[in-house]
Amino acid sequence: METKDLTMTSLLTKDQRESEAEQSNQREEVKEAEKGTQDENCRLMLADGLAKRGPKSATPGQQVSNGFTTSSPQSSNEGAGLSEAYSAGSTSGPAGSSGAAATLGGLRTLVVQQTSLDRPRETWSKKVDFLLSVIGYAVDLGNVWRFPYICYQNGGGAFLLPYLLMAVFGGVPLFYMELALGQFHRNGCISIWKHICPIFKGIGFAICIIALYIAFYYNTIMAWALYYLLSSFRSTLPWTTCTNSWNTGNCNRYMSTDYNVSWSNSSTSPAEEFYTRHVLQVHRSSGLHQLGAVSWQLALCLLFIFTIVYFSIWKGVKTSGKVVWVTATFPYLVLLVLLIRGATLPGAWRGVVFYLKPDWQKLLSTTVWIDAAAQIFFSLGPGFGVLLAFASYNPFHNNCYKDALVTSSVNCLTSFLSGFVIFTVLGYMAEMRQQDVDAVAKDAGPSLLFIIYAEAIANMPAATFFAIIFFLMIIMLGLDSTFAGLEGVVTAMLDEFPDVLVKRREQFVFGLVCVCYLGALSTLTYGGAFVVKLFEEYATGPAVITVVLLEVVAVSWFYGTTRFCNDIQVMLGFYPGCFWRICWVAICPVFLLFIIISFLAFPPEVKLFDYQYPPWTTALGYSIGVSSLICVPAYMVYHLINAKGTFKQRLSKSITPEPSNDQHRGFIVTNAV
Repeated sequence: METKDLTMTSLLTKDQRESEAEQSNQREEVKEAEKGTQDENCRLMLADGLAKRGPKSATPGQQVSNGFTTSSPQSSNEGAGLSEAYSAGSTSGPAGSSGAAATLGGLRTLVVQQTSLDRPRETWSKKVDFLLSVIGYAVDLGNVWRFPYICYQNGGGAFLLPYLLMAVFGGVPLFYMELALGQFHRNGCISIWKHICPIFKGIGFAICIIALYIAFYYNTIMAWALYYLLSSFRSTLPWTTCTNSWNTGNCNRYMSTDYNVSWSNSSTSPAEEFYTRHVLQVHRSSGLHQLGAVSWQLALCLLFIFTIVYFSIWKGVKTSGKVVWVTATFPYLVLLVLLIRGATLPGAWRGVVFYLKPDWQKLLSTTVWIDAAAQIFFSLGPGFGVLLAFASYNPFHNNCYKDALVTSSVNCLTSFLSGFVIFTVLGYMAEMRQQDVDAVAKDAGPSLLFIIYAEAIANMPAATFFAIIFFLMIIMLGLDSTFAGLEGVVTAMLDEFPDVLVKRREQFVFGLVCVCYLGALSTLTYGGAFVVKLFEEYATGPAVITVVLLEVVAVSWFYGTTRFCNDIQVMLGFYPGCFWRICWVAICPVFLLFIIISFLAFPPEVKLFDYQYPPWTTALGYSIGVSSLICVPAYMVYHLINAKGTFKQRLSKSITPEPSNDQHRGFIVTNAV
């Protein structure tokens, strides 16, 4: 038997043995390449015109170079290139790449799908997680207290015209632009700039600082709401009586059962005294120059809020995407319940008429258009790095165009719905007090919720139930916006310093939350409400508008609208229309410049309760805002100094996008005769 085997072996020719050895070596090389990349699927494809079609030619179920399986094509033409592709004999190449070639009309097209050793990027578990996260971010406390007040103050129903115009020509194009940028480049707000215009990278650092400033005061409002929530678990709500230790002699009950109440200019309601003297304790502070001690009750409430925030975002979008199923949907359920309850109250129609009755004469005022532009901008929230971060976790071919239209529409409709929820109750309050609606609705901001609306709830049957669900809604509206804001910072830092932070995400998030809590301590003092107002008016608003203006200029004028639109075509399979291109190049910069100039020409008169902010506080507020914007010119100088070559060469390199590592595309197309 052994002799027979040896004889059979000897019959093999030398060429056959070499061929088998070569094939065996090729198989070993393929195995080693697959083992080295693990998450990458290396293959060769030959396609006619693939360079024009880009990654949209991938067939359903195929893996692209970032390790994700592509979804079905976005257009009927998508995938045509790959249907023509065929393998023409594998050739061994460098580890991490493979190739194939064939002759088509005398031209050999070699398409190489590169692989990457980088760990694959995290993605949303479901598309709904992304949509709810974006909606939860856009729909925040401002939709409930700011829009109704701004609407009735600027002509009621007539205000809807400038609001919609500003949304169509300013807000939505900016919203769409950020989603597309984040999804295409798959980076946070810092590292994305090396692929757009490297010299503007300071914008990303400025965004992170602004996000920290917002975290310093925004979560304090949720701490107030949590204090109200805990105080609501009583048969008699504490802001309905004047017999508490914090009440003064000017306190007058305004219950629907009290008909013999004498009200004077010095009178205060129990709801107002509960908010100012018990929750905030502003009477123990003389102003920003003397804030007083930290309220330990509010400090504990804020600690609880940040604990929820930490355990919601510490693992990434996989966990926060599940939490928003509650925090983004529960407010809509509560708004519906409160709308039905408010519509059944006596006098509700007075509030609705006051809310929507158009005053067309007001449209001639510049202030109305300024307020409309500012409201839609801060409502949709471009420029905070959140949309870039959220979109970066999407599949490459996700239809972010449709997402932008859907989520921005939901946001605007929510603002409109909130107006009915607020003003039906204000009409009821006016009926009960026998006053005009404008006398009741004189307060804006948190006072509208924590004084006027809280008092109205106390006058309803089942007041405890409505108080609990209302303040739960306030907390959840704030929570998902906080999730989004901090996720924008976390994503930016992890993408910029992946070697250091990616494996230490939980520790980094914990450190970030601790910094935010320590930074918020000034807002927990007896004069903390004054600090909140200062940050809101001066420190963040003008700064973020300026940042977005620089972002639009960098994308439209330096990166180039044509290049940006080509990126969108590669992702979605269609080229953005003329309307979007005009908005990005001209209308959006003018829109943002209009808001900035208006703010500088007509600075807001900041006043809270009886405290008039002194002039030095304006300088302080602007200084805080500039402290974030200084990152932009500082990085420009740093980048030019560290670049090599003559000044002209440095400048040219600074505005030239760096080549992408093609994690999401992974195709290099070369033509050879």
